[in-house]
Amino acid sequence: MVHELAGKDPRIVFIGSDLGHGTLADFAREIPERFFMEGISEANVIGMASGLALCGKIVYVNTIASFLTRRCFEQIVLDLCLHKARVRLIGNGGGMVYAPLGPTHETVEDIAVMRALPNMTVVAPADAEEMKRLMPQTVDYPGPIYIRLAKGYDPIVSADAPPFLIGKGLIVRNGTGALLITTGITLKIAMEAADLLNRHHISSTILHLPTIKPLDHEAILRCAGQVAAIVTIEEHSIIGGLGGAVAEVIAEADFDSPKRFKRLGLPDIFPDDYGSQDGLLKRYQLTPEHVTATVRSLL
Repeated sequence: MVHELAGKDPRIVFIGSDLGHGTLADFAREIPERFFMEGISEANVIGMASGLALCGKIVYVNTIASFLTRRCFEQIVLDLCLHKARVRLIGNGGGMVYAPLGPTHETVEDIAVMRALPNMTVVAPADAEEMKRLMPQTVDYPGPIYIRLAKGYDPIVSADAPPFLIGKGLIVRNGTGALLITTGITLKIAMEAADLLNRHHISSTILHLPTIKPLDHEAILRCAGQVAAIVTIEEHSIIGGLGGAVAEVIAEADFDSPKRFKRLGLPDIFPDDYGSQDGLLKRYQLTPEHVTATVRSLL
């Protein structure tokens, strides 16, 4: 998608950090003057990206999410956010995608880190189709953006309607019993949980928030006002991520009736097992069955 956008817009530049051989090979061959593949030097990459952006380029940086958000944090703060540089940070393998490599490569705090930064936009698409709808909007969007990607071959669960817009929540289903709030790949978990809840005669609203910052406060309050129980679902620590962001909105709201609320995500730990992403999702109870049980207990 970056290659396609670059073919239409001469301002677009790509920088990769030690990505696999063949990544965007067509881009490198057709537009070599705007394609850079650097070594394992993320801080330097961010400095390069910032300099290009401040000279009028729109820069897409792509590397593993854990390295992109941890190794060059100060450069992201000072070189990108402080200057509102138009750099798009594409973090591959957000969450527990890199479960075979353990906690050094798993990224379960990136949303919390990035959403704390002034001028940073944070987006986590549910699947490849949602990513395609996001990318054209990133070209002229102001300031830096952090885009959290999963595997790239997750099942397609998103749809064209309602239309995708950065900063807007998407109401995927409507119900009156509970509100399930998702971001990234947890949309699929919520959709399966909603089907299970229907068997227990509990209808659910699913509010998908691919944009975690800026957060769609209006959509959260509108959907939360219609239900008694609210559950957030994220492949991220329960500290500072989607659940924390939603909790901040709910805590300051003035609802007519009290709400039961639960954050589902990883506890305050480094994931301590090796295996598969699916295996770790089950280990930490990020499953449709556990979402269903949680909603039923709240109600």
